[in-house]
Amino acid sequence: MYAIVKTGGKQYRVEEGQSLLVEKLAADEGAKVALEPLLYRGDREIVDGADLAKVKVEARILGHERGPKLRIVKFKPKRGYKRRTGHRQDLTRIEITSIRLGAARRAAARAAATSDEEASE
Repeated sequence: MYAIVKTGGKQYRVEEGQSLLVEKLAADEGAKVALEPLLYRGDREIVDGADLAKVKVEARILGHERGPKLRIVKFKPKRGYKRRTGHRQDLTRIEITSIRLGAARRAAARAAATSDEEASE
């Protein structure tokens, strides 16, 4: 079971127990945050579109970090123009604690799967 979530303008494929670095989130260490799901893939069902309101993806913030230093160099030959700057992105390390699908949807999906199996026999 996995989910595709969106945070910080990027999309990530996450599974329960996974740790990953995302754009900085405005919450303290140890806080729980809810991530916006774009797709849910369970054992038998795939949920997207309007049914995503029933999917809950929660993560725990492990800490705030900074990314590697990126060096930016601008240079124009024969003009004496040289500039050097750098950038370090603020990042947050999170751990996915749970990916849940609402019980009403899961029961309906199971009923539909069993009726499909019976119809095919």
